[in-house]
Amino acid sequence: MPQPPTGPNDDAAAFLATCGHTHLFPGARCRLQGLSGPAAFAAAPHPVDLYLRFSDGAATDAELHTEDPPGPLLTVPAYTTGAGTAIDARTWTVREFTATREGEVELTIGTRGPDRAPSA
Repeated sequence: MPQPPTGPNDDAAAFLATCGHTHLFPGARCRLQGLSGPAAFAAAPHPVDLYLRFSDGAATDAELHTEDPPGPLLTVPAYTTGAGTAIDARTWTVREFTATREGEVELTIGTRGPDRAPSA
């Protein structure tokens, strides 16, 4: 999947984010890939569309919002895990953004955020 350059005004395709578990929960981590400036993004994140891929192969679109308040939020629509478990749509706070040595940005999930519908 080709990844576009990043910037506050991107009209780009979704960035891949690989998640270490089959679902999100407080403390879960996802690694955002393909950013042209991961350290800059970690320091000052901006809204982007994501394609979350979970450890069991399940995947779904998601949206990272950065309005202040309420702060960084990750909106994830309902999806089904690889084992067939239905996961409801949820919005999560993002507790931390960390640039990695591999040129990715690790998102650490915080608490459940206010529910909001993904953009159309």
